Amino acid sequence: MLKLIIGNKVYSSWSLRGWLAVKQSGLPFEDVVVSLYGDDWDARRGQPDLVPSGGKVPTLWDGDIAVWDSLAIIDYLDAQTGGKKFWPVGRAALALARSMCAEMHAGYMALRSAHCMNLRLQRRDTPTPEVQADIDRIMALWERARTRFGGEGEYLFGSFSAADIMFAPVVTRLHNYGLPVTTIGRAYMDAVYAHCFMEEWLDGAAKEDMVIPKFEPASAD
Repeated sequence: MLKLIIGNKVYSSWSLRGWLAVKQSGLPFEDVVVSLYGDDWDARRGQPDLVPSGGKVPTLWDGDIAVWDSLAIIDYLDAQTGGKKFWPVGRAALALARSMCAEMHAGYMALRSAHCMNLRLQRRDTPTPEVQADIDRIMALWERARTRFGGEGEYLFGSFSAADIMFAPVVTRLHNYGLPVTTIGRAYMDAVYAHCFMEEWLDGAAKEDMVIPKFEPASAD
């Protein structure tokens, strides 16, 4: 059975991606939640199951094989499941999906820095110009994917895929901070929140009680 080490479900955006990827694979797994930045975090990240990743989460173990970084986990699981569960069919769709995932992996730093993932929040923020530029780019990409390749499905490329996994934490940021989105963006966000995998993650997050001050904006209360 696979083992996935993840951080707190309330806060850990990369853990959400890795967890969704394993759920999408359909392979049996157990998840192990570690409390990020707690009093014992330095000791915990030095234990053998996190040493290969340098203490990064998520870390996926398949027997004695360790895979970390959410995009690497997606590609590893894609190979283990016959290449049929994560990426859209067709060269044009595949090219756009992979480009969007790579851009998500490396970009949108203004949005990510100003609005950390925090599933307990419910507020309405006014984005800075830099954050708004990130939102505008994301909305444009979502519309392009939905218009060209969404078909009758609810997700970016029709059925739930790697692109939806990579953008899922962005969906939570836009939702929890009340940031402005387009009509197409809102419909897509609603579909992501209604997915059974997301509902399961959100249920788990609601049961957590640890608070990490660095991820709690001063004006969140």
